[in-house]
Amino acid sequence: MAVKVVDASALGALLFGEPEGRAVADRLRNAELIAPSLLGFEVANICLKKIRRHPAQRDALLEAFGMASRMPIATVEVEHADALGLAEETGLSAYDASYLWLSRRYGGELVTLDKRLTATARRSASAR
Repeated sequence: MAVKVVDASALGALLFGEPEGRAVADRLRNAELIAPSLLGFEVANICLKKIRRHPAQRDALLEAFGMASRMPIATVEVEHADALGLAEETGLSAYDASYLWLSRRYGGELVTLDKRLTATARRSASAR
């Protein structure tokens, strides 16, 4: 089974029924999913922003958020010093660099909707 690193933008689209959610689901199907431990905080922040924008949908948004804990995503420790170095090298945030680091470390596809992170991952893969 292929390893895939899922980031908050992709998981948020899936959980909260965004238009890209179906494509994300297709990409994640039949894969071993991993993410850095910060994934939960990032998805919680996405949920909070949505609640603030759409307070009448609070209950539905919290229910969708709760589905994240039932998904088979293994949280993996990231070598913070390595992620920091990767962030410096690529211009990414330390948060985004942690996803890229995992992708490199485990040889897994990075599943993200973040255009900058996608471009950096592609450049990184072609340089290796």
